[in-house]
Amino acid sequence: MQSMKKTASENNWNPSSWRKFPIKQQPGYPDKLKLKEAEDKLHSLPPLTFPTEARKLKEQLAKVAEGKAFLLQGGDCAESFAEFSQENLRDFFRVMLQMTVALMYGAGRPIVKVGRIAGQFAKPRSADTETVDGKELPSYRGDMVNSMDASDEARAPDPENLLKVYYQSAATLNYLRSLALGGYASLDRINEWNASFIAKSPQGKRFQDIADRISESISFIRACGLSLKMQQLREAEFYTSHEALLLGYEESLTRIDEKTHEHYACSAHMLWIGDRTRSLDEAHVEYMRGIANPIATKVGPSMKVDDLLKLIAVLNPKNEPGRLTLISRMGSDKVAELLPPLVRAVKKEGAKVIWSCDPMHGNTVKSPNGYKTRPFNRILSELKSFFEIHESEGTHAGGVHFEMTGQDVTECIGGAQAISEVNLKDRYHTHCDPRLNASQSLELAFLISEELKKRG
Repeated sequence: MQSMKKTASENNWNPSSWRKFPIKQQPGYPDKLKLKEAEDKLHSLPPLTFPTEARKLKEQLAKVAEGKAFLLQGGDCAESFAEFSQENLRDFFRVMLQMTVALMYGAGRPIVKVGRIAGQFAKPRSADTETVDGKELPSYRGDMVNSMDASDEARAPDPENLLKVYYQSAATLNYLRSLALGGYASLDRINEWNASFIAKSPQGKRFQDIADRISESISFIRACGLSLKMQQLREAEFYTSHEALLLGYEESLTRIDEKTHEHYACSAHMLWIGDRTRSLDEAHVEYMRGIANPIATKVGPSMKVDDLLKLIAVLNPKNEPGRLTLISRMGSDKVAELLPPLVRAVKKEGAKVIWSCDPMHGNTVKSPNGYKTRPFNRILSELKSFFEIHESEGTHAGGVHFEMTGQDVTECIGGAQAISEVNLKDRYHTHCDPRLNASQSLELAFLISEELKKRG
């Protein structure tokens, strides 16, 4: 693929050059001095992630781009201050481990685990205001910006929230690293990963069958007198990601790597651009083109072939495998029509990208009782179409990107649990968009595993 844009350094890129460009989806902070003080404080704090980690993720994603591994990217639609707890983090990590095992065991390929976590606190909105209990208020834009409480004061953007996000993200990363490296992720403990409410479900029983087989294999290895101290059996590699929406936060946590002299966004290992903020001549693309992290962009129904090819050339001018992931989010009723021309054009261009499927955002509906929800059958339908399209085009279906929680919520209808619209009110806890619960997430992993196995 021919580069259509010079490197960031050749175009006078720096971490603040985005400020010269138009920008969408930004809060109107009433106190600009307070905002600058918060950003300056962030700049003085230690990075949350490190360039060596981001480079390692990029190496693993390069294998995904070649069809030799699969990307599993999932987590909350929007993290919150109120629901932050050890229990919720552990449950989220446990489900990610279960899904990984289900995918690896069925598909026989490595799984690259990336959470939507430790930074996913801001959300784009379709309108600047919303009506709550008959009162028009500024829209809730995530805890990074304002509060869900229905008052003008609570909805005013508060720069102090940027610092709260940093400290909660630091605590989150610290705990996740302890789970990944401290023994919880060891296959020795696989039987501890089944939560009680999942264990009673068809998915829980299916996972237990896999767990039993793995435990038997481990017992056999021990009986042979062989060591189980291999890192791959005792630890899990886990990375973080979020949508790069508030660029002042991202700029403040951008650091120069002493080894390569490249700029890295050290708020996460991987960042993505949303479907609403991917315009070529705007701030989000300007910022993202200059950082050396692996990055992604959402690809929605409005994406045109020419625009996608130009965007790829700007974001991955060196055509580096593992650098850029394209996250398709078309909707189950549109994917068969809209995705194939894009996949075909990218293949013809020779662009080394990862194609991942977000089957959530294009399948959101409102139930008769007023709850925003996502039907599981539509989620599954878009995923199956995604795999079929890539098989037909001779390309790799490289990953899945979805919103989930480790909790027993009732936010998405359907699945083996048969959650109905009537059940939505039982445990509807999301701060923004509906999420798959732990049982539905594991069910999805088994279905993806079957799709991968079918295609070899």
